[in-house]
Amino acid sequence: MEWILGLHSLLRWLILIFLIVNIFRSMVEADASYTPDDTKWNLRLLIIAHINLLIGFIQYFFGSKGFAFFKESGFGEIMKDSFKRFWAVEHITGMIIAVAIITISRGVTKKDLPDLVKHRRQLLLYSLALLIIIACIPWPFRHLGSPWFRGLY
Repeated sequence: MEWILGLHSLLRWLILIFLIVNIFRSMVEADASYTPDDTKWNLRLLIIAHINLLIGFIQYFFGSKGFAFFKESGFGEIMKDSFKRFWAVEHITGMIIAVAIITISRGVTKKDLPDLVKHRRQLLLYSLALLIIIACIPWPFRHLGSPWFRGLY
């Protein structure tokens, strides 16, 4: 199960990179037409985000954190413990919301809207998803037992 955790950690970095690239592209090309390259970058982000969400579900339901905390403790006990609350509630909820926002941004590009509107909406949605993901990543400085590159050392 450790390799799945390493893959999950690696994909998080790809998601962050793709989000930053897409945000940058949306800002720089705000007045330009929406091109097939924009669609490709959007699709890459969508695919990586959904794969990582599926891997996260595997970890949540079959790993030692997440749902396992509900098996060993009650909901009230989990909510009192910041470590358990993060892994059982906050992390998964934030990531589901972020992936939903990324998915919505893909739908925006398929609508018959002016290109300027597509770029602006994507910029807003990508920025919101990035903020949520950054807030819900178990950074090492949060003391949640997660290194910068999990599974690599």
